[in-house]
Amino acid sequence: MTRYTHGHHASVVAAHARRTAADSAAYLLPHLAPGASVLDVGCGPGSVTLDLAAAVAPGVVVGIEPGGEVLRVARDAAAERGDATTRFEHADVMDLPYAAASFDVVHAHQVLQHLADPVGALRQMRRVCRPGGLVAVRDADYGAMTWWPPTEGMTAWLATYRELARRNGAEPDAGRRLLSWALEAGLDEAQGSASTWCYATPEARRWWSQSWQARAQESAFAEQAREAGRSEADLEAYAAGWREWGAAPDGWFVVVHGEVLAPV
Repeated sequence: MTRYTHGHHASVVAAHARRTAADSAAYLLPHLAPGASVLDVGCGPGSVTLDLAAAVAPGVVVGIEPGGEVLRVARDAAAERGDATTRFEHADVMDLPYAAASFDVVHAHQVLQHLADPVGALRQMRRVCRPGGLVAVRDADYGAMTWWPPTEGMTAWLATYRELARRNGAEPDAGRRLLSWALEAGLDEAQGSASTWCYATPEARRWWSQSWQARAQESAFAEQAREAGRSEADLEAYAAGWREWGAAPDGWFVVVHGEVLAPV
């Protein structure tokens, strides 16, 4: 398994917990129906998983993660929503502990970019998806991220992030590769699309910049950057770049995502 570039620092988990199916799985939502069964691979703190569960209720939904700590966060979120049906389980996408054809939909959001063998993961996802079902994946493309105004700290942050991800055996520019990976995995009817997250309002700039300031200095990214020879001054420069951008009244940041819907 590759090393997770983000890790599960509180700043990372908080950012992931803000995600919803509406902003992170809109391409999939029209294809969901009540009663469908869903496997959510790499569910994190469970916010998207629980939205998918609401869309397919009373269908069975299972969210999986290879690590245990964030599963506790997801289970707490389910309890807060009064969802006693959705299950959160420990499992590895490279060796899914489910029988073939177990789910109607197998979904992964921001997962393949962190794997050394994304094609192998897609083959596993295809295996546990029922004939007539869907495999759905969405990943950011770090090389396609763009923002205004430019800051030296953010430019250096992005270069470092992409370097670290590749040192970990992962592919930070996954979005552009999803369709290729799906076809290689035997998902011959895969269809590609794209969507974005855009941070351009004062509230969105404030939240996005504060999140990355913390992650630049305190998360697993920061630890790995130090291991790769970055100094505390480098990390402070990354955070300062994010602060500068976040304070700009004309600040604008876009994350481009690749998406694939693949009938099985």
